[in-house]
Amino acid sequence: MEPRISVITLGVADLDRSYRFYAEGLGLPTTRKASEGIVFFQTRGATLALYPYESLADDVGPGWNAPRSRFPGITLAHNVRERHEVDEVLAAAVAAGATIVKTADDTDWGGYSGYFTDPDGYLWEIAWGAFELNDDGALAVS
Repeated sequence: MEPRISVITLGVADLDRSYRFYAEGLGLPTTRKASEGIVFFQTRGATLALYPYESLADDVGPGWNAPRSRFPGITLAHNVRERHEVDEVLAAAVAAGATIVKTADDTDWGGYSGYFTDPDGYLWEIAWGAFELNDDGALAVS
C-alpha cells in the first residue's frame, strides 16, 4: 500500500446543508452539487467527500447503519502558517454555521489551536505551532 490517503468521506445527515457549509461557508472548491448524490472537495492532499450517512453505512455493509456516538474517535485538522489564522478560520467556520467546542488557546505541545464542529458534529481542529508546512500546505512530517 502506498503511504497516502486518497479520500476522507463524511457521512452527513443533510447533503444540501453540508454542501452549503463546506462550499459556500468555508469556500472549499468543488465542481459537484449536492443533487448529484455525493460531493467531492479538492484539497491539497486527500479529497474530502460528503455522502448521505445512511447510504455510506449501507455501502459498508449490514449492521453499520446505527447512530454514531457524540465523539466518534476521529478529528480532522487544518494547520495554518500563522498563529492569527487560527482565529480567522474559526471565525469563518462560525459564520458558516459551525459551533465552537473549544476556543483557541495555547497548547501543551507549544502551539495554538481550537476546535469546531460542522453541521453533522464532525470535529475540526484548527492549529498553528511546532510543525512545518510544505509549499503546497501539506504537513511536513519528519
